[in-house]
Amino acid sequence: MAPAEVIVVDLVLIDGELGMVKLTANGVLEAIEYGEPSRYWTVKKDVLGFVVEGKYIRIKTVVEREEGICCGEFGGDYSRKDFVFEPFSEDAKNRFCFKLRHYLDSLGRPKRLLVFVNPFGGKKSAIKIFEKEVKPLFEDADIQLDVQETKYQLHAKEMVRSMDVSKYDGIVCVSGDGVLVEVRTGNGMIKSLLDAVGLQCCANSATISIIRGHTRSLDVATISQGNTKFFSVLMLAWGLVADIDIESEKFRWMGSARMDFYAIQRIISLRQYNGRVLFLPAPGFESYGQPTSYRLHKEPPVKVLGYQGPDTKFEDVEWREIKGPFVSVWLHNVPWGAENNLVAPAAKFSDGFLDLIVVKNCPKLALLSLMTQISEGTHVQSPYVAYLKVKAFALEPGALVDEPDKEGIIDADGEVLARGRRTYKCEQIALMSYDKLQITVDQGLATLFSPEY
Repeated sequence: MAPAEVIVVDLVLIDGELGMVKLTANGVLEAIEYGEPSRYWTVKKDVLGFVVEGKYIRIKTVVEREEGICCGEFGGDYSRKDFVFEPFSEDAKNRFCFKLRHYLDSLGRPKRLLVFVNPFGGKKSAIKIFEKEVKPLFEDADIQLDVQETKYQLHAKEMVRSMDVSKYDGIVCVSGDGVLVEVRTGNGMIKSLLDAVGLQCCANSATISIIRGHTRSLDVATISQGNTKFFSVLMLAWGLVADIDIESEKFRWMGSARMDFYAIQRIISLRQYNGRVLFLPAPGFESYGQPTSYRLHKEPPVKVLGYQGPDTKFEDVEWREIKGPFVSVWLHNVPWGAENNLVAPAAKFSDGFLDLIVVKNCPKLALLSLMTQISEGTHVQSPYVAYLKVKAFALEPGALVDEPDKEGIIDADGEVLARGRRTYKCEQIALMSYDKLQITVDQGLATLFSPEY
């Protein structure tokens, strides 16, 4: 193989000693020092940016940390390490900067980002994480930031509606999954993206993935109830999972332990819900459930701004149904539901399907075992779990089997979508009523910053 064309090469001083720097057309930056082995950086992967400091050029790079090494308070897969050299003349300095800037610009990296910071997200440490971990990396990459702090639920959605988001190359959310859904990523989403390439679920790795500018498509689910719509990118839950997710908020003072604590409490006092789920199975999953007739409800067209969901045509296909009682119904768009929950191990980002996990008639001890298996994704192998892929879905939620006057909670992407009678904080108004809703999938509608696969 012929050596790559040299874009620029110059004699320089490195730590006061004579050396040479070279940039090639395939994006390799090489530093040659007398008596030392050459150092190499791949600009696309290793170089964040550069800055001129008087007569010096500082190349801002990232290096992968050794396994088991965690530097700094937050840690991550990468650490910052600069390379500084001194060209022999002003012309040489300007020439090198021009060539390197031109190459960096050719990579298609983001240049301007809208950043939403939720001060209540990330265990109320989102602002600290942004200031110490995220912002410095973006500044090193010379990315312009427009930072907005959210004040309340759905605040990000309100701000986006009144902004010209076309002037940004992307939107970054420093929070949990909720803010992501308001504007369209979160803990479960970031874990799904980074885990696929063996990276840690942390701000360090996520930020560098954004800087590098690689993207991938993501399915978007449209949850409809009459004219009311909610666009979901992560999950929908009803039954045990939703109850744990939402009701455990009363134990937020316990930190992350609240979820495990309340899960045990809910399994001991297990609830089962009447109801019915209907679905259009993906190819290969037609044996699940029983045949039924169903027609997706469509409201008469109205003139409204914004995306209104996919134009579905499922009238001539066979729907299936599963009737309750149910312990839990879970729909997932990506593999991970949280940093330690591999909920849907077969889920894909843009296959046009949602992964459906249904639990019925499960003994309490078996259910407790199932909950401990979620971290490895082996819970879907249980005989008490139906795990399949669906193209469309309808939920008809009912009341508790043992308490007909008490209903449940429907949770979408970590936020309450609907509250039934006598539920936790049932006096609060939710986006939808505790009644039939339907879900359709638009394949690859959204675009995410992503590590390169």
